[in-house]
Amino acid sequence: MDRTKSLSLAALAALSVGGFASCDALALPRDPYLQKVGPDTATVAFRLSANCSNALVRYGAGNTSQTARSTAAAKIHAVVLTGLSPATSYTYSVDGCGETTPAKTFSTAPVPGTRRVHFAAVGDFGTGGSDQKKVAASMLTNKPELFVALGDNAYASGTETEFQNNLFTPMAALLSQVPMFATPGNHEYVTNEAQPYLDNLYLPTNNAEGSERYYSFDWGHVHFVSIDSNCAVGLASSSKCTLAAQKAFVEKDLAATTQPWKVVFFHHPSWSSGEHGSQLTMRRQFGPLFEKYGVDLVLTGHDHDYERSKPMLGDAEAGKNEAGIPYLVVGGGGATLRTFATSRPSWSVIRDDAAHGFLDVDVVEGNLTAKLVKTDGGVLDTFTLSKTLPARPEQPQGTLNVAVDSGSGAAPHTASFTATASQSGATITWDFGDGATAQGPQAQHVFAKAGTYTVTATATVQGSAPLTTTTVVTVTASGTTEPGTDPGTGSGSGEDPGTTPSDPDPRPEIPATPTTPGVTPGDGNDSNGGGGCAAGPSAALIPAAAALVAGLVRRRRRDR
Repeated sequence: MDRTKSLSLAALAALSVGGFASCDALALPRDPYLQKVGPDTATVAFRLSANCSNALVRYGAGNTSQTARSTAAAKIHAVVLTGLSPATSYTYSVDGCGETTPAKTFSTAPVPGTRRVHFAAVGDFGTGGSDQKKVAASMLTNKPELFVALGDNAYASGTETEFQNNLFTPMAALLSQVPMFATPGNHEYVTNEAQPYLDNLYLPTNNAEGSERYYSFDWGHVHFVSIDSNCAVGLASSSKCTLAAQKAFVEKDLAATTQPWKVVFFHHPSWSSGEHGSQLTMRRQFGPLFEKYGVDLVLTGHDHDYERSKPMLGDAEAGKNEAGIPYLVVGGGGATLRTFATSRPSWSVIRDDAAHGFLDVDVVEGNLTAKLVKTDGGVLDTFTLSKTLPARPEQPQGTLNVAVDSGSGAAPHTASFTATASQSGATITWDFGDGATAQGPQAQHVFAKAGTYTVTATATVQGSAPLTTTTVVTVTASGTTEPGTDPGTGSGSGEDPGTTPSDPDPRPEIPATPTTPGVTPGDGNDSNGGGGCAAGPSAALIPAAAALVAGLVRRRRRDR
């Protein structure tokens, strides 16, 4: 039976006028989610039900009086908020085509070196099921500052639809308030070597390739490193990622960090007695680097259980007077748990295959305290790592501002930067986010490849703590549409309005969007300016419904 024929034309006409014309709330196929949150910046990503060229984010500390506009004109948007204050709670909402989402809150990262950090970690959650929802709800109740995702974020194949249904829908409340820093799992690699993963997430791009497959970042006095273990074990083609390049990045990165705590996370476990077992390539290729540069904790998933090793060194337990590293499997995020088939090995401190839960970690001064929190609120495991920290560094004094003449363009893109420091005699150094550096108050750099680059300027004066600030440069592939231009309306897209596209519009790049202080919510200029679907999603949906009615009329005439 043809379902379209069973619908009455009268009902469709009523739907087009009544159901699509409602403007009570902004119905997003995907709620806003937080990405790349730092001390002074945050990315708010979201999806609208129809193409829209005037979407924006309203935000502020305790209010929403500031705005940052999207440069995209389609359904997929990612808006960068800049000029934020460290360790500050912000309220935000999305305004798309004249309608506004309910307000949410998030907190920026503290100033690097701040000696109090609270984060959560878990993997193997992306099922869309009830256990995943319970873990996410429990995590949100504990209010971590950030969420470290350990892979298998969207079962079973990491497709676009599975990211929507198995990650963003069941974890919407968490992801709208807590920024997620992810690593890819093997299930993400099933679809085009994790391309939907890269399309849906906005992650740091500080490796030499400018890719988001592996990266690092600081949160307070903790330095985090995300490794793509799929690349290391041969699931990635060399054009996407190589073991040699990733090892070079990890060594350079760990050698350079000045933070006293170092946490590394990836998917395939170096030490595990679960179904998949230990991944010896990860252990032997990266373990020596972790030991050389003093990594404190390694977090993984892949096996659907929880397990904590003793401090390990090489292929064995660390000796009594040796510094080893505990390796954790935190794979109880929502997927079906798997029974241990063998007895617990001597190197394993504790393991469990019966409880879903997440790792809750507090790092205060020289103590790291972690606990595995079950969905019923109980604690399965807890442990503490301690170290003596050096004296607190002197806090930076003064200000440092950066201006860029061209924040976006097609590769190869040339941008010029100027840094202005309040301290006289400051030495300015630049990190362009693609592995290149420069020195001097003015610098010019050519970005050869497409990507989103965080450019960092550092001002140093002898006897004072250095000042740093960042800006973002967005580079598109040569010959592609520039950010902010309209690649075409939805008239020929073939997608039903309001649905999540199976083959979405290209992910928008995310340049640093200037803010406009003092713009209040409900300003008529914001509601109706900018073109696109300024009248709200219903403006795009009504013509679609009318076209559907007309098509049914024609079909009935043909079938008579």
